[in-house]
Amino acid sequence: MRTLMHDIQTFCVERAMNVPSRATLYKLLPGLPVPAYRVGDLPQSVQDALYNQVPDALVPGHQVAYYCFNYGNSRAVSFAAGLPWLALYQAVRLPGYRKKSLGLALAVSAAIGV
Repeated sequence: MRTLMHDIQTFCVERAMNVPSRATLYKLLPGLPVPAYRVGDLPQSVQDALYNQVPDALVPGHQVAYYCFNYGNSRAVSFAAGLPWLALYQAVRLPGYRKKSLGLALAVSAAIGV
């Protein structure tokens, strides 16, 4: 978040624009688009976690992470841990986690600074 704030501040100052507050950025994060992944292009362990998706389906990164943490094996969780931080930020805020799965998702997020 620190890097993001610095980049936005630099961008705004160079263009003589008002710099948004940190709170404003946090309000925007849940709605920002994240990369989508074609199920058939993902590793088999991740496809197994996305048990109800057809191979041609496009799944947003935060939902891929959610399914990997909730239903995946260690390889799927490892894949989810490598997703963009915005996808993890949005994933840990989704409802419906099992307790241990949410704990794992929060631990991974904390480890990478989300």
